[in-house]
Amino acid sequence: MGVKQEIYITPSEVIEYLYCPRFIFFMNCLCIPQYEEKRYKVLKGRELHKEKQRINRNYLRKKISCVKKDILVYLSSSRYYLKGEVDEVLHLADGTLAPLDYKFAEYKDTIYRTHKIQSVLYGLLIKDNYQCEVKRGYVCYIRSKYLLKEIIFKDSDFQKAQEIIKDMLRIIQEGYYPKKTKFSVRCIDCCYKNICV
Repeated sequence: MGVKQEIYITPSEVIEYLYCPRFIFFMNCLCIPQYEEKRYKVLKGRELHKEKQRINRNYLRKKISCVKKDILVYLSSSRYYLKGEVDEVLHLADGTLAPLDYKFAEYKDTIYRTHKIQSVLYGLLIKDNYQCEVKRGYVCYIRSKYLLKEIIFKDSDFQKAQEIIKDMLRIIQEGYYPKKTKFSVRCIDCCYKNICV
């Protein structure tokens, strides 16, 4: 499959794909927006990101050996067909870098698969742009009193993320209509349910 250089996937689109692959078809092939900007959690999350950037600029997380950080870093990679904005790129004492992502969510005894894959995708972007090793990522759960959780990255995590991007590119480039999610409960509140057959 010849991949067109001008197509870039965002970590947010990957989350949509993991929720249901047909989101990508409706958004990217049929160009039907889902109007996520009207959803409360999306709006609240964006508002909190801006606030954290303003008041948290000089705070370094010493408990995880952070020596420096870059805030709201927009990165793109033609190698991985990926682009996105990382909330924070943490420079750690061991010479590695790590993405930190703020989530307007509660931590419920586990890191969701979507949060992990999103962190891995940010890790790929950081590796490619900073030319530095990325061994871990962090998710900060705002609604759990800013609880910070670490995710250790394995090579297999980076490979899986690249496979997902490849599958998404197939949908976008070939107009491939994928199978919908196996979880029918996700269809109940879906903005595309009236046109999804």
